Amino acid sequence: MGAKTLKQIQEEVDAYIGQFREGYFSPLAMLARMAEEVGELAREVNHRYGEKPKKTSEPEGSIAEELGDIFFIVVCFANSLGIDLQEAYERIMDKFRTRDRDRWTPKEPQRGDDR
Repeated sequence: MGAKTLKQIQEEVDAYIGQFREGYFSPLAMLARMAEEVGELAREVNHRYGEKPKKTSEPEGSIAEELGDIFFIVVCFANSLGIDLQEAYERIMDKFRTRDRDRWTPKEPQRGDDR
């Protein structure tokens, strides 16, 4: 199976959540869950790249898993508010391409690079 589009991901998550009477959490609860997951990601990054190593008794965590948790919540949040993530992504990339086009130093093209 090929890569899924954002629309397909949103539809898959919506079908999953739709199985349950509770449905999506409220926006405030969703935000609290997102903050919790971002905190878990921060903990993993700090253990791996920061100055706070894990205790030997703590299990190894996964940055990828924490990012996956955050992504799932972002999709749930968008779905619960009727936001099309593909449209939101296109708008934000357009903003970065125009507003920030001269903000960063471009890489020098490599010899033979068609860019």
